[in-house]
Amino acid sequence: MIKFEHTDVYGFEAAIRGMRNPKNSWDKSDSKCVPGTYSVSIGPDDRKLMRSLIAAGDDHGKFTRMIIVTTDIIAPLYWWKEFDTYKVGTVADSCSTMHKLADRDLLPEDFSTEHLYDECYGWMCDIIDLLNDYRRQFKNSGEKKDWWQMIQLLPSSFNQKRTVQLNYQVLRRIYRARKDHKLDEWRDFCNIWIPGLPFAEELITGV
Repeated sequence: MIKFEHTDVYGFEAAIRGMRNPKNSWDKSDSKCVPGTYSVSIGPDDRKLMRSLIAAGDDHGKFTRMIIVTTDIIAPLYWWKEFDTYKVGTVADSCSTMHKLADRDLLPEDFSTEHLYDECYGWMCDIIDLLNDYRRQFKNSGEKKDWWQMIQLLPSSFNQKRTVQLNYQVLRRIYRARKDHKLDEWRDFCNIWIPGLPFAEELITGV
């Protein structure tokens, strides 16, 4: 399971100006930005230059690093473990498992369980009940040993929310590497969420 909330994209105007700096060709720019918004209409000449620079490699296509995406992602820990391999061009602030896990009883919907067999889902519910037993025990005792039972028993299918910042260049790398991945979360990330971003075909998925 993976969900995206509050996606925002900005930086097109600066990226277009920057890509024309090397040849001082600002007068040839034919894109239009809507004042006071993040909306932009990319003209055919700018579009042609963008494709040419991206095709020439990451160094020439570095203007795409200036197109910034922020979003909230809710996904299981097993997916976040793979996302964390992308250290360059990403920033993430996560909800704290260490500080907040004991705040309330856990529910089955706090976990990604959509592929579990019925029998396995029953075992997962048993684990959740056990986690909640230790949560209450910890709230009553304040003993760190009770807290450890929750932390070390917590399944990797636990869903965590992070607010993430990326850019179009790192998204292009992710798309090429992960679009056919075994995990549904990566396929949804690459084949559903990324194509919904502005000019994704021209700048991310089609190059």
